[in-house]
Amino acid sequence: MKESIITGAYDLHVHSAPDVLPRRFDDFDMAQRIIDTGMAGFAIKSHYFCTADRAKMVNKMFPACHAFGMLWLNNSVGGINPFAVELAGRAGTKIVGFPTVDTENSINRVFTLPPEKRGFWASIIVDMKNEGFTLQPANVSKDGKLLPETHEVLELIAKYDMIMATGHLSVEDCLLVTKAAREHKVDRIICTHVSSAASGYAVEYQKEMLKLGCYMEHTTNGVSSGKVPYKKMVGQIKEIGIEHCVINTDLGQPKNKYPDEGLLEFCTRLVEESGFSETDVRKAIVDNPKALLND
Repeated sequence: MKESIITGAYDLHVHSAPDVLPRRFDDFDMAQRIIDTGMAGFAIKSHYFCTADRAKMVNKMFPACHAFGMLWLNNSVGGINPFAVELAGRAGTKIVGFPTVDTENSINRVFTLPPEKRGFWASIIVDMKNEGFTLQPANVSKDGKLLPETHEVLELIAKYDMIMATGHLSVEDCLLVTKAAREHKVDRIICTHVSSAASGYAVEYQKEMLKLGCYMEHTTNGVSSGKVPYKKMVGQIKEIGIEHCVINTDLGQPKNKYPDEGLLEFCTRLVEESGFSETDVRKAIVDNPKALLND
């Protein structure tokens, strides 16, 4: 195995099968690729189900790969549901994320954007509406105040020492949640794909969340899909400081590259085109994820 810039790296945003949506590879395929490329591990992301049990199976079958479970608080798990978070904590889930596909903004964008501009997951929302389901957003706040169940969720994230991720929350909700998370003693927070075209945050807001001890996540799929200009993402990384960022891929879609390929390509480009050293880049793909995971 030849060492590269991604040796020892983690990808905390991988969409592998089995899933409701078609995926290019499954958990076991990804685990083998992690081992073959010398990476350290990956987090299994499903918008719809807790993946802690899947991660346990991966770790049993592929002990050289460190897989981590996630829970995202969309409608399929009851939205902002403390009961789901409690059981996720008991199951060993590593990351709990706030709503993604079921935020009000995400649902609205599905029906205001042309099909080619929609997220890969939009087909589920369209199908559900056509089947007669009510598309109720999974809200964290009302009238500028967090709901009681949001505070309960934050208490449980702290109780089980899990990482919190912000999902596709609006800027206003993201700030409310991250401030409350610190009050509830949540120690580790990831602001999810902050340069995303659909749910990103301007640098001024990233700096506010940085003050709260958050890591800014940038996902390579935004660039490779053409939805986020490379210069925009790199500009944000430079302004915030790569030492405060994590770089993940958000890959798994059938037409896209494997996550290890996407991560290697993007990180190589950072070094060759944008003036980052390998040491700088490895902070965002090795050191920071390792610190977040306590791995």
